[in-house]
Amino acid sequence: MYLVTVIGNLLIILAVGCDSHLHTPMYFFLANLSLADICFTSTTVPKMIVDILTHSRVISYGDCLTQMTFFILFGFMDDMLLTVMAYDRFVAICHPLYYQVIIHPRLCGILVLVSFILSLLGSQLHNLIVLQCPHFKDVKLSNFFCEPSQLLKLACSDTFINNIAIYFAGAIFGFLPLSGILFSYYKIVSSVLRIPSSGGKYKAFSTCGSHLSVVCLFYGTGIGVYLSSAVSPTPRKDVVASVMYTVVTPML
Repeated sequence: MYLVTVIGNLLIILAVGCDSHLHTPMYFFLANLSLADICFTSTTVPKMIVDILTHSRVISYGDCLTQMTFFILFGFMDDMLLTVMAYDRFVAICHPLYYQVIIHPRLCGILVLVSFILSLLGSQLHNLIVLQCPHFKDVKLSNFFCEPSQLLKLACSDTFINNIAIYFAGAIFGFLPLSGILFSYYKIVSSVLRIPSSGGKYKAFSTCGSHLSVVCLFYGTGIGVYLSSAVSPTPRKDVVASVMYTVVTPML
């Protein structure tokens, strides 16, 4: 699955880069999403494969923090790019005559750069929250990679305030982009329903189908893990859901 993810996403990037017909905003965002997906899954899966082959589950505290930093960075990057792609589809379907004027190459570059900066800020914010807590030297995580909610459970001190801060940051960097996606699709659906022909409706919806399915899978499993760790911790279900959004979604 990891090889399929890396090779498949690299082929997408090469196809977009080599074919002049694909030098459009939608494929530019898709290529950046593919790059973010490669990096996102590479922060966790190679380490997991090595652990399986060597029968070792040890990771140092420094390596754990490094893994968490890049995992959150590229996870948020996926999050932001999915939002940008939803905006792109909104303009293409709801304002087709102004599409070339609104979504110009400079704006595309700015949107990707802003997505990266916001993702980096979110990653460092999570790091700062976790670093406020002292941890045990030799402990077990109930997942196959390091994430903030898992590390806070290992803290020697009370982490109530830190947990509140983690979920507040998650709400800002998770639910705000999701609300942008939902608003875009609300406008898209409203616009498509006004198209008289069924063929026109199908054509409009077909451009959004793959994006919408990835959004549902990514957010559904990601938010499920994020919230379930606070409400009712079930390690096995968390691991299964984590595999879905760290391995399956990037592969698809």
